[in-house]
Amino acid sequence: MVVQHNITAMNANRMLGVTTTGQAKSTEKLSSGYRINRAADDAAGLSISEKMRKQIRGLSQASTNAQDGISCVQTAEGALTEVHSMLQRMNELAVQAGNGTMSEDDRQNVQDEIDQLVDEIDRVSETTKFNETYLLKGADSGTKTYTQSYKTPVTNEIALANGKTLGDYYAKGSTTKLTLDQLKDYLEIDETGAIKVKEGKKVYNAGADTTGEFGAQKTAVTTFAELEVKSTALLNNAGNTVDEKDLSTYYDEDGTYKGGLYKKDSTGTAKEVGAEQIENYVKVSEEANQKDLELSFQVGADTTTENKITVTMQSMSAKSIGVDELKVTGKDSTNADAAVNTISDAIKQVSKQRSALGAVQNRLEHTIANLDNVVENTTSAESRIRDTDMAEEMVSYSKNNILMQAGQSMLAQANQQNQGVLSLLQ
Repeated sequence: MVVQHNITAMNANRMLGVTTTGQAKSTEKLSSGYRINRAADDAAGLSISEKMRKQIRGLSQASTNAQDGISCVQTAEGALTEVHSMLQRMNELAVQAGNGTMSEDDRQNVQDEIDQLVDEIDRVSETTKFNETYLLKGADSGTKTYTQSYKTPVTNEIALANGKTLGDYYAKGSTTKLTLDQLKDYLEIDETGAIKVKEGKKVYNAGADTTGEFGAQKTAVTTFAELEVKSTALLNNAGNTVDEKDLSTYYDEDGTYKGGLYKKDSTGTAKEVGAEQIENYVKVSEEANQKDLELSFQVGADTTTENKITVTMQSMSAKSIGVDELKVTGKDSTNADAAVNTISDAIKQVSKQRSALGAVQNRLEHTIANLDNVVENTTSAESRIRDTDMAEEMVSYSKNNILMQAGQSMLAQANQQNQGVLSLLQ
């Protein structure tokens, strides 16, 4: 009998260790619910499981993204519903204004309501947003458009013709000659651009007597040969008036003045307006160019083009749909008739945008259903790889528990055997 190394006890202890390790693993699997708790448990299974987990979590988030996309589309479509309602009301008003029973004042009253509706369409377009993204105002293209306008309203004024002096003109009852500025109070420029005496006023070409009564020789005048109508607008190099709509000809695309505009001085001499003076006469306005807003919804676990759904939203401002300058005023139905056609085109444009949003919304709903189905099936597959079979593992646990108890008992017995050596030593 060998005592020094106690081989029997060593063997019993080794087997007890194996059983204890198995018992610990079973306990870990039962308590965690996972068959694979570390790479050593199943290296290949762990790799497959983690790839599946990535897909599951990505698809779950994609489903949430699609839900957010539907909310975004619904927000935009809800705003367009109100735009549609306002356009329908504007159409109703335009048809009303086109009726022959409407007076000019009546049409102006209709125009007032239309103007309010136009302003509201612009407000809806400018303020409708989802998560700080404005949906109906388009996107900044990064470029700007510059427009030019006269800094003050361009008016025609009565002035002395070149080389002429003012004649002798008097008001009734006055012996004092009228100055040019005083004479302007009695005159006006008619629709044809001619100078005429204001209604209810008279100008005479001879001095009045002290009594305020004129004789036959004191005749009223209606024409003024020495006067002419002059525009306050700038001139071109030919001396012709430059209309406001033509100002852009004298500017580059970036809004820089190129020169070529003239202004007459006090002597009547036309002098070119330099770059340092042009801002005194012309106002340059800049406006950011808008493009369609494109929103891309991530509806997949991978960043491929197939996993993105893009929706395009046009600007729905009054200017974009063509109703910003809508007019129904006038003595007849001409403007109202044209307004009906303009509103009809605007309704078609808004309807087209709403239709596109509705199509995307339906697509997203199908996408969500598919994503949820894939997540469910992939989760089931991943569970089979990584999760613990509780019944099977409980059998193993019970087995190892029994073996561990038996091993402990056998280890005690093995240690007891060596005590028999004492009988040999007696």
